[in-house]
Amino acid sequence: MSSVRRAAVAGAFYPENPAALEAAVRLYLAESAAIDDASPPKAVIAPHAGYIYSGPVAASAYAHIAPLRGKIRRVVLLGPCHRVAVRGLAATAADFFETPLGRIPIDREAVNRALELPQVHRLDQAHLQEHSLEVQLPFLQIVLGDFELVPFAVGDASPMEVGAVIDLLWGGPETLIVVSSDLSHYLGYDTCKKVDAGTAAAIERMDDTGLERDQACGRIPIAGLLHVAKHRGLAVRTLDVRNSGDTAGPRDRVVGYGSWMFSEPENRQVPEEDDFGARTRLLLERHGPTLLHMAAASIEHGMTTGTPMKVILAEQPADLREPGAAFVTLKIDRKLRGCIGSSSAYRPLATDVADNAFAAAFRDPRFKPVTKDDLPDLSLSISVLSPHAEMTFRDQADLLRQLRPRHDGLIIEDHGRRALFLPVVWEQLRDPRLFLEHLKTKSGLDKNHWSPTFKAWRFVAEEISDSELPFPRTIWSNVG
Repeated sequence: MSSVRRAAVAGAFYPENPAALEAAVRLYLAESAAIDDASPPKAVIAPHAGYIYSGPVAASAYAHIAPLRGKIRRVVLLGPCHRVAVRGLAATAADFFETPLGRIPIDREAVNRALELPQVHRLDQAHLQEHSLEVQLPFLQIVLGDFELVPFAVGDASPMEVGAVIDLLWGGPETLIVVSSDLSHYLGYDTCKKVDAGTAAAIERMDDTGLERDQACGRIPIAGLLHVAKHRGLAVRTLDVRNSGDTAGPRDRVVGYGSWMFSEPENRQVPEEDDFGARTRLLLERHGPTLLHMAAASIEHGMTTGTPMKVILAEQPADLREPGAAFVTLKIDRKLRGCIGSSSAYRPLATDVADNAFAAAFRDPRFKPVTKDDLPDLSLSISVLSPHAEMTFRDQADLLRQLRPRHDGLIIEDHGRRALFLPVVWEQLRDPRLFLEHLKTKSGLDKNHWSPTFKAWRFVAEEISDSELPFPRTIWSNVG
């Protein structure tokens, strides 16, 4: 039986009558600025107050999306929690979100993918009365028509944690990212204009650490978007910055509103493989031994405490404090003994390596936990992953033609099943068809499975192993 999140603020923030609601939205859109974009928006920031106050400002963003009707099939929507305290990001178990204009289906596969990240949790209480997401929906319904929704109520989270969710669901031209936020609250008109101008400047600089609590209620999802947009080289454009004193209210206590659009540069390769490879090889030359010793220490720490070693980030080089995605692989006599990792960069690389080393040793369900007796024969390697890019293909033959043996890592997903192979797997499976068949089997799909909903992402990786160290056995303090 389908579950529906009902409209909570219809009749308060926007008209409850469907005809009146559609007329209001279309009027705001008609009054917005003319479209003159060379590049369509990949993401927008729009306000979420009552339409009489913020509707004209929101429309300036949605007018730029209207030409993408029929192309955008999925909207990832993030807004702040106003009523329920949330750690991380709250996903929904609902099958539909409803407004007076109808029901919007939830992209359940995308939600399930996000739930694999530790900062994402299913919490419907955070959505039931939350207006920051709901207020955006009628605009999206009018400009896009049919689409699927991936909604998140964002609570206490870092820019990296929010950014990891956005990066995971980035997709291609079929996906739009929408961040919902008002700006300053209840200041005098002139003070509001100064504060909001500072907020606009921080967004234009892509400064994901430049927003304070009183500058934007959605500062956390904004920071997450800026974190990803800066990394992906997007261009940002300020579309409108006004406040309630400009639209429909008095000027003694006003609320600020702003809208921005983010566009991807043309002909950009995602990921930027050459740049990533050069930067990561340099990082591993400088800090690879540190990461290997850190992984070994976390495994030894786990033997006595049952937990991964906690990394003191203040003591680590700046490069290792930056977000990174890594897999840690353990082998004995060249046979796999454990392999666990992160497909997206959502936390500092040093922390990611330490936690995944512990998980590879003690939490890989395919193997028994590593013991002290295993250490003399245990080899360890670390692969640092690039962002992954969604592939487009007509059929399985087309996908196989695009694969680059010994170069591509691959993620596949279909029917709720998902699996990843690192590029190093090409050493055992050199034929693209075998590579794909084994990856399907790993995911729980039949090796001959194919369907129109099959998805794939590729990435590249740089690796370092303890065999590259002058004295590899010295990474284990418990080995004599």
